[in-house]
Amino acid sequence: MRDDIPGQVNRFDGSASAHTVVQAGEVSGGVHFHHQVPLPAPVIVPHQLRSSVRHFVNRSEERARLSSLVADRHNEPNVVRVAAITGTAGVGKTSLALHWAHSIRSHFPGGELYANLRGYTAGSPVAPQEVLGRFLEDLGVPTTHVPAEPERRETMFRSLLAERRMLLVLDNAADSSQVRPLLPATSGCLVVVTSRDDLSGLVRQEGALRLDVTTFPTADAVELLRAATADYRTSDRRGDLAALARLCAGLPLALRIAAERAAGWPSMPLGELIDDLRDESARWSVLTAEAEEGSDAMRSVFEWSYRALSDPAARLFRRLGLHPGNEFGLPAAVSLAGSDPAQVRGLLDTLVRAHLLERRPAGRYEFHDLLRAYASEQVRREESETERTEILRRCLAWYLHTAHAAQCAMAPFDRYDLDDRIPAPATALHFENYQSAFDWYRAESANLVTATRAAADAGFPEIAWRLAVVLRAVYMHQNAFDDWEATARIAVEAAARTGEQGGEAEALESLGKAAFQALRLDEAEEHHRASLALRRRIGDRRGMGVSINALGLLGLRRRRLDEARTHFTDGAEIFRNLGDRRWTALVRSNLAETLCELGQGEEAWALIEQVLHDFRQLGDRACEGNALCLLSWAQRTSGEPEAAARSIRDALSIADDENNQVWQGHWGPRRHESSEHSGILKNPSACSRSPPPFSRGSVMRPGRLPHWTERARHASRSDASRRQQSCTDAPRVPTISSTPTGNSPGPRHTWPKR
Repeated sequence: MRDDIPGQVNRFDGSASAHTVVQAGEVSGGVHFHHQVPLPAPVIVPHQLRSSVRHFVNRSEERARLSSLVADRHNEPNVVRVAAITGTAGVGKTSLALHWAHSIRSHFPGGELYANLRGYTAGSPVAPQEVLGRFLEDLGVPTTHVPAEPERRETMFRSLLAERRMLLVLDNAADSSQVRPLLPATSGCLVVVTSRDDLSGLVRQEGALRLDVTTFPTADAVELLRAATADYRTSDRRGDLAALARLCAGLPLALRIAAERAAGWPSMPLGELIDDLRDESARWSVLTAEAEEGSDAMRSVFEWSYRALSDPAARLFRRLGLHPGNEFGLPAAVSLAGSDPAQVRGLLDTLVRAHLLERRPAGRYEFHDLLRAYASEQVRREESETERTEILRRCLAWYLHTAHAAQCAMAPFDRYDLDDRIPAPATALHFENYQSAFDWYRAESANLVTATRAAADAGFPEIAWRLAVVLRAVYMHQNAFDDWEATARIAVEAAARTGEQGGEAEALESLGKAAFQALRLDEAEEHHRASLALRRRIGDRRGMGVSINALGLLGLRRRRLDEARTHFTDGAEIFRNLGDRRWTALVRSNLAETLCELGQGEEAWALIEQVLHDFRQLGDRACEGNALCLLSWAQRTSGEPEAAARSIRDALSIADDENNQVWQGHWGPRRHESSEHSGILKNPSACSRSPPPFSRGSVMRPGRLPHWTERARHASRSDASRRQQSCTDAPRVPTISSTPTGNSPGPRHTWPKR
């Protein structure tokens, strides 16, 4: 497809490599997919640029140099164009990048991608593979088709952008090594990077054009101050504006904050405001020595603006410094403030007007990293250690219980049920449906990892491991390997520190599942065996059954079928003795699959009929249909093609009853396979492209369905009531609802055959 047509997009039709398909099918088990139901080709042109700043001033020389990159597209067609915008904190690097990026959008019909790499925030910089995962999803790659390996993410990203003209803005990079994996490989794309680092690696190795952004000269600084205060102050003398500009060291961030302070006091002579700022400046010059360029001026302006806030606004500002991340929504701010949401919203608006916070789309707010550091200093200075500990505990408990509510909506059958060790705050959210929970998770995903780490570091290990384990079900269905493994490793150490062996076993199980899903089978076995040993030690029979089932899936994956059969038999017996019908049926489904693989169709047939009875009584139509698909396999293996065809027809009738096109698409080819021997299907041509009959992995196995199965499962009418029942213990106030977006993936729930 030509790349010079507006609206041109790349299409990803689901025909990924075999490795990727295996990964997609392994949401919670050991499926070996040799084919998949075709996924609709997404038509996505992302437009992710953040809005430009108001009152942008000058930078004409820098913009002219940047614009030379647009004209140089055809000089070296196989070399990506990179602009490296560098400079000290608060000098206006991001403002310049976004202002210029908006001015050249028309040159890039493929769209724009934006990422804040958080190179200088309180937490760790964003890993390149995490950014690549987000970009691939934003370009239409289903979440479960995003490779686990960083190198394969890079190659897929470059492939998608190879014939596309796109603009990438990579903001706040830590260094060149963080940026390099995110670079396309052709001159059709242009990349703009901002950083406090000099990015010499990009200049040297990638030929990047580097612009070192300096502070404003007095004339430009005065112009910015006058533009920002024009609606409120018209008689300020140029000399006073120049004095204010000098006190702000020509730094745009400080200038904007100072301008807002001046605009807020239109009747006060500017000279008096300048005297106040001079007092702060003198105080900071005593307290700071050998400071970074402009830092003393910046701190003076921060303090000047902070002292002008009302007591409630100042209290909220400094408490936000305890939040685990730089970006947050209103509910998280409410958990820190301990106040009414309406009041907190008004205080947030006050902080935005004072340029102490930035407003982001979808009701989000963000700190500049310098302002977050300042807020953290203020909360340490003005709140006692006891107060700080309680505020942070309340915030972390909010994340824990809201994440629990999210897993209930996103993966109810795989959820981890919290005990009452950590009381649920009244402000914890409840989600009406999958989409609202997914939207919350997507917005908070970085904060969830940081919150897990913060809980462990701040002396709340009991929250840390529970949060990680609650997130397991979400990560499992999103293939979020990086966050999954990071939180699980924190959880193992945190649970061991508290002496909660059950929690340590859960965390080890989580590591085992992540490794299994990433096809690191030896590592998965090590973690599952360690989890099993702990569960045996504390007498956790249900946990033992889960671990034994996981070892069975490893055997099935490795084709050690006798070993798998033993594990599944033992696991099913444990759950039968516990009276857990669902898990008993699920493990028996895995056992039946193993028997089919062993060619023991009649034994599998008898077992699946028991499983079918249980699923029908449990009212689980999806598992019932899948069991019918397995039954058809067993019947064909037993030489009964007509019975096999009837079983497939019964499965398809379930799909028809539920108006579930995904189930129809997956089970439909099995009907053709059976009809080849029975002659029941009169017009098989529509399914003539199906794979060989019951090739390994072609059956939709319980507990291990690919994500697209659950897209329809959660959309089905009958499942809605079951999902509500499964989450009756979720916090109820307040409620989040949202309108589904075309770019977010559907539910990725699989049966709990993890």
